[in-house]
Amino acid sequence: MKRGTRALGVAESALDSHSRLAGAVVRASRVVDGFVFGRCTVGGSDATTAVCDLFDRLGREDIRYVLLAGIAPAWFNIVDLRVVADYTDRPTISVSFEASPGLDGAIRDAFDDPAVAAARLDTYRAQPPRHECPVEDETVFVRAVGIDTEDAADVVRAYTPEGGRPEPLRVARMAARAHADAADRRP
Repeated sequence: MKRGTRALGVAESALDSHSRLAGAVVRASRVVDGFVFGRCTVGGSDATTAVCDLFDRLGREDIRYVLLAGIAPAWFNIVDLRVVADYTDRPTISVSFEASPGLDGAIRDAFDDPAVAAARLDTYRAQPPRHECPVEDETVFVRAVGIDTEDAADVVRAYTPEGGRPEPLRVARMAARAHADAADRRP
């Protein structure tokens, strides 16, 4: 991968009724090349739209990949990877960091309204399966749209200089936390 190839990493930090989103544009050379901030509703269904809005607001044609920290930010506000990939016209890769039997049971338990749970489950089940991806001495789990699984794993590895968190997601996570902390301190 060329050192100047850019990826948009999106991560969140929960805060009250909204989760703060941060997008970090990072080059494969590890140079941070831009930020954008947004939010989505905790327990809502607007995360997919919020991710697409971050991409739009950046206005960056040079972004080659969209990386997301998981697909269920803000208390099961499920991101539809296919919608994001179609909207951005970029390969979209979700990276999660823990082994899991899946979210079906947790989603059913989280919502009292069966119709809300059913809608979340429909979106969740429509996503591509997770695949293990060894990175250094770690294992992450990857879902990918617009790119095959092996190429997605190569992208994740290319953006991970050490540890198991790709740099665009590591930087976005730090930015989201700082953004949420700053919002929390406002009078």
